[in-house]
Amino acid sequence: MDRLTLERRQVWVYLSAIIAGLLAGNAGPGLGPFFERMLWPTLMLLLYATFVQVPLLHLREAFRDYRFVTAALAGNFILLPALVWGLVQWLPPDPALRLGVLLVLLVPCTDWFITFSQLGGGNVSRAITLTPINLLLQLLLLPVYLWLMAGAELSAALTPAEVWTALVVVLLPLALAAVSERWIEARAERAALRERLAWWPVPLLALVVFLIAGAQVGAVRGALGLMPVIVPLFIVFLLLAALIAKGLAWLMRLPTDQGRTLAFSLGTRNSFVVLPFALTLPIGWEVAAVVIVAQSLVELFGMVFYLWWVPRRLFRRAP
Repeated sequence: MDRLTLERRQVWVYLSAIIAGLLAGNAGPGLGPFFERMLWPTLMLLLYATFVQVPLLHLREAFRDYRFVTAALAGNFILLPALVWGLVQWLPPDPALRLGVLLVLLVPCTDWFITFSQLGGGNVSRAITLTPINLLLQLLLLPVYLWLMAGAELSAALTPAEVWTALVVVLLPLALAAVSERWIEARAERAALRERLAWWPVPLLALVVFLIAGAQVGAVRGALGLMPVIVPLFIVFLLLAALIAKGLAWLMRLPTDQGRTLAFSLGTRNSFVVLPFALTLPIGWEVAAVVIVAQSLVELFGMVFYLWWVPRRLFRRAP
């Protein structure tokens, strides 16, 4: 099996991991604390393997195509946050539920949207150069968005110590990835290491969702009643994100392949970068992490639909 085939089938890998985690958690309730201890190093390794694929040291190259970058930044950091704020108003007044939705929908993806852009006939080089901008801006702007949209609820849930714990989980792999990128680019033969690390995100994310499902069996049971509320919301987000991409591509006069890449960028979210923040929430807020995992599954099934809709209907090539 090649890596592209594995990434095409990743939704089934994650679904199987969640089911296995729930079964393990039900069969051995005492495993919960062990799963929680294993989760943090696994998550950090996942983030490192993902960040290594991002050209962190090549920000200048990303700004060469200002029309595409302008469209992507306007969509991801202005229009979509406004859309998310509007969608959250339709949710029940549950702070943990709303915070989970805000966390996962406010930050654009930096990894598998490249794969889906490739599969959907997008411009892969534009996707790759966009990732470092998306990553750095979301880390800077997410606290601002949360303060504006969930200020009181967030301050009640997160203490400074918990915020710093989550930041370390994200920023340490980010720093190591930047150092690794410099080391890899020093010699051509070292590029093989990056290629090997590119295999890691799918199995590591599967392990992460397995551990979350096993450690949070009770929270998953409690959140089942919320699925009829949040799943339609995530589906509406996917549909509207693609239509926003269509409008921006028309406004900026982007070529078809760049329009497709824009659609995949706006439609995919960076779920595991915000997972550390959800996992540091106090007792009673576990549903936020469950919401993030649920969104990931809805998104992956949505990407299967995108792979048909985006190239064949939304961004068809002119005859």
